Amino acid sequence: MVAVHVIVVGCGRVGSELAMGLADAGHSVVIVDKNRDALRRLTRYHGKTLVGSGFDRDILFKAEARHADALAAVTSGDNTNILCARIARDTYGIKNVVARIYDPQRAEIYLKLGIPTVATSRWTTQQVRRWLLPSDDSIEWSDGAGTLHLVERIVPDALAGRPLSEFNRGDQVRVVGLVRGGSGRIDVEGLFAQEDDTLEFLVTSEGLDLLDALLQRRIP
Repeated sequence: MVAVHVIVVGCGRVGSELAMGLADAGHSVVIVDKNRDALRRLTRYHGKTLVGSGFDRDILFKAEARHADALAAVTSGDNTNILCARIARDTYGIKNVVARIYDPQRAEIYLKLGIPTVATSRWTTQQVRRWLLPSDDSIEWSDGAGTLHLVERIVPDALAGRPLSEFNRGDQVRVVGLVRGGSGRIDVEGLFAQEDDTLEFLVTSEGLDLLDALLQRRIP
């Protein structure tokens, strides 16, 4: 897995867990919070910390936003999170951006702005990592023999519009679920992939490499 530079805005429960997990995985991480005491949550963290606002230009300069690969805005305020996410994407060109949202009725509006959001009731650290690190090759579950695995992958933009059936590969790769707009479903027959969909795959050990090759368009 290639190490990336990630900025996490907000050091609450999710933000602290996310920052520590990413740092443990070998990524370069900067976490920002206006409250210095909030940083005490970082019990096993060896990344960088900054006290200030996630949309302050000086703070973003210190966080090396110009070189960041991803940003997660996970403060307790919807407006702050969206503002941070829009600045990260529009001003600094950060490719992978996600904002935590407490009011699910706003989600559709933000989605139209091109900012992925997840309502707090469905928010987990693992979901955030899926948005920030779409190439993350981690496995969610394996059977006792280690021969069958459940994995999540975000649909690459280049494969949007393709029938989900085209992601199946014989008896090695099978689409078994879909998460779209914060809602999951297993009745995927006849559906087409959309940008930012999260697909659930059941794969064999041999199918892991096959799936990654498919998503990277190395195979038709």
